[in-house]
Amino acid sequence: MKISANQSNQCHQCSISMTFELFLQYVLSGITSGSIYAIVAIGFNIIYNTTGIINFAQGEFVMIGAMTAISLSPFMPLGAAIVCAVAITSIVGALVEIAFIRWLKSPSVLRMIIITIGLSILLREAALHIWDEKVRSLCYFTGSETSSVAIFGAHISPQVLWVLGVSAAIVALLALFFKYTLLGRSMRACSANRTAAMLCGINSKNMITFSFMLSAAIGALAGCVISPLTQTHYESGTPLAIKGFTVAILGGIGNSMAAVAAGLMLGLIEALSISLLPVAYKDVIAISALLAILFFKPAGIFGNKEAGTLKEF
Repeated sequence: MKISANQSNQCHQCSISMTFELFLQYVLSGITSGSIYAIVAIGFNIIYNTTGIINFAQGEFVMIGAMTAISLSPFMPLGAAIVCAVAITSIVGALVEIAFIRWLKSPSVLRMIIITIGLSILLREAALHIWDEKVRSLCYFTGSETSSVAIFGAHISPQVLWVLGVSAAIVALLALFFKYTLLGRSMRACSANRTAAMLCGINSKNMITFSFMLSAAIGALAGCVISPLTQTHYESGTPLAIKGFTVAILGGIGNSMAAVAAGLMLGLIEALSISLLPVAYKDVIAISALLAILFFKPAGIFGNKEAGTLKEF
């Protein structure tokens, strides 16, 4: 049977259309993952800017927020469960700082890294005893797991739109908070020069506690929003912490706006690499990117030389 020129043309156009839709699907997936990584990285940056600490327990805040919301959701509306989970996780963040960080007197960077890694293990083991090993998830905010939204032929879950919307809102509200509120400006003052801020009457210890609370609250909100898509268990915070730290370093530690760009960049690289490499290599790409940045540009793509050096606490 001979194929006419028109049929051949139609087949070619159909092939191009399918390729474009598949590419768009990868791009949307990458943007979603990148937004999640960026939120976790922003949590790293908030604490780093105020204290100089790299908090490796940030991923556990994401996990605790999601798990708490899942536990509360059978007893109250979903929105109320998320608000309560964010509040509870922020209190956990404050207790972590007060119990393990505040009493330290000029600790070395290495000591702080070891302490926060230890806190990560402690919170993870506590979560195991509270919630056991079962994988859980919140219900979808809109629609269900079978619902989808078509964008130029690509199909995504409505929950993805929630992830993107919440990510954008967090970035915008944080920018307004640090620029226009007295508390935000006080935190920026502590970041710039803690001694000068104290001389101006700013209580640096309270600012440090609040930075842990804010970071934990943002992590908890991120955990709630992504839970329907990724599901949650007691070990789910560690991979997110690694990705978030990679993005924070990639963008330039302490620079939250750069973390957004770096998060989207890493997410897109991971998503597009799936078309060439097995899914099992997805995490290898993030680690490779982290090692490459640490070797060749420790300050990050968007950072300066000062960003590449850890502050003393």
